[in-house]
Amino acid sequence: MAIEMVAQTRKAQGTGASRRLRLSGRVPGILYGGKQDPVSIDVEHNAIFQALRHEKFHASVLTLKLDGKDEQVLLRSFNMHPWRALVQHVDFQRVRADEKLHMKVPLHFINAESSPAVKASAAVVSHVMNEVDIQCLPADLPEFITVDLKDLTAGSSLHLRDIEFPKGVSPFVHRNENPVVVTAQVPRAMAEEEKTTEEAPPASAVPAAKQPDKPEAAGKAGAPADKGADKAGDKGGAKGGKK
Repeated sequence: MAIEMVAQTRKAQGTGASRRLRLSGRVPGILYGGKQDPVSIDVEHNAIFQALRHEKFHASVLTLKLDGKDEQVLLRSFNMHPWRALVQHVDFQRVRADEKLHMKVPLHFINAESSPAVKASAAVVSHVMNEVDIQCLPADLPEFITVDLKDLTAGSSLHLRDIEFPKGVSPFVHRNENPVVVTAQVPRAMAEEEKTTEEAPPASAVPAAKQPDKPEAAGKAGAPADKGADKAGDKGGAKGGKK
C-alpha cells in the first residue's frame, strides 16, 4: 500500500514567509530531482509529524499529491525544532522507475536469543550497524533488511557481505569494503571465571591438611610428678641448711 502525502506549491519565499507558514500549521519544503526544476512546497504539519514517527515512511517510495498531481518521491531529509516537537523543513526527491536509488534502510535483527552465541555461551550481541546503504530500482526498495543471527557463535562477527539481500538489492560499498555488522563477545568477567574454574584441580586431587600430633599421655602424667619432686628437693635442701 502506497503512502501518500498531500502538498501544495509554495509561492512566498524567504525567512519571514516561512515563519508565517509555520505559525499557520504548515511546513515549508522542497521537491527536487529528475529532469524537472526544484519546486518549493509546503505540507500540513500534523500529517508530516505523524508520518515521520513510522519507520516505513523513511524507506519507502511515497506518493506526493502536489496540487492534485501525483509524484513518486523519497523522503530525503527533514529538520526538527531544537527543543520543541515541531518539524521545521522537509525535502523530497523525485524518483524514476528505470533509475536505481541509493539510500539507507534499517536493519532488523532476528534469532539472536536462539543463536549458539547467546544460548550456549551467554555472549553479548552488539549491533555495530543499525542501517545500511543500498542501491536498487524503486520497485525493489525494501522497508528494511532482515539479518538472521541463528548461526552466530561466541567470539565471531557478522560482516555486511554475509547478509542475504533481497533480489535486486545490493549494498552500496566499495569493492573491497566489508564492514562488521554484528559482534558476539563473552563478558570478560564471565570468561575469567570460566578460565579459573578450568584451571582449578578437582576437590579429590587436593591433599588433606596434616593434623598436628597429639601430646603423649606419659608426657602429661610426668609433668605433675616432676613438679612434686622439685618440691621435695626444695624441702630437703632447706632442712640440710638448718643443720
